[in-house]
Amino acid sequence: MNHFKYLQPSARDLSWGVAVTTIGWQYIESNAPYPANGHPDNHLFGSDGRRTLNEYQIVYIARGRGVFESASYSRTTVEAGTLLLLFPGEWHSYRPDIETGWEEYWVGFNGRGMDELIKSGFFTFKQCIFHTSDYKGTSQIFNDIYNCLEQSAPGAAQYASGLVQMLLGRIAYENQNKTHCNSLTARTINQAKRMITSDIYAEKSIEEIAEILGIGYSYFRREFRRICGIPPGEYRQQHRLQRAKELLISSTDSIAQIAMELKFDSAGEFSTFFRKREGIPPLEYRKTYNL
Repeated sequence: MNHFKYLQPSARDLSWGVAVTTIGWQYIESNAPYPANGHPDNHLFGSDGRRTLNEYQIVYIARGRGVFESASYSRTTVEAGTLLLLFPGEWHSYRPDIETGWEEYWVGFNGRGMDELIKSGFFTFKQCIFHTSDYKGTSQIFNDIYNCLEQSAPGAAQYASGLVQMLLGRIAYENQNKTHCNSLTARTINQAKRMITSDIYAEKSIEEIAEILGIGYSYFRREFRRICGIPPGEYRQQHRLQRAKELLISSTDSIAQIAMELKFDSAGEFSTFFRKREGIPPLEYRKTYNL
């Protein structure tokens, strides 16, 4: 059984950040030809088994097994629970094993939102194979996207976009946790994050936290940045900023009082800190958000 749709997003849809271009699923039986009939020519594989798309795609193998390769990834076996991330302009090739066939879901999309994720390094050409343990939940997201677009209701394109971004978030979440959470270093960094979060006023320096955890400061700082994306000092400052916002909105304390509570040397130092990160001074932030 095959279900699929191909769409032409409008400029308005694309301005949302992510716009779906195709969605569907198909069950390929053993010894059956692949792909199934009915797909447009620009989505078919060539005589060499390869194709190049002008969109991103996430392909989910729900059952069966097969093979995958791309310009950046050597030929490998893929099995149930595998998610493939395909990039526009890069050739790729995949197909089910003739003995098992497979059940395949896919969603294609474009938009500057995904372009920005690539630029920020959340996804790379060489890291295009992911795995999920939530088979039912992952399949359901694809079904929800299809059903949403099938109804063609106002706002359906934006809702479908949100579901695609949820799928991307799930991929990133499972991948990062699988990569980091089982290592001793990752557990140490998680402990450090808890210590920093509970000590945003810097009663202990970052160097002291590393010493308490029994890890060298240079190594600790490097690994913290690798796992969290920012250095530990900036991680603390982000939480300090969040506390400042809460005080500005929820209290009537003066800027000088808030600066003192947050352990700044002066109201001027606090204002410089806040403006640098938010783009406006703290008093203007209070007037804007505490209406």
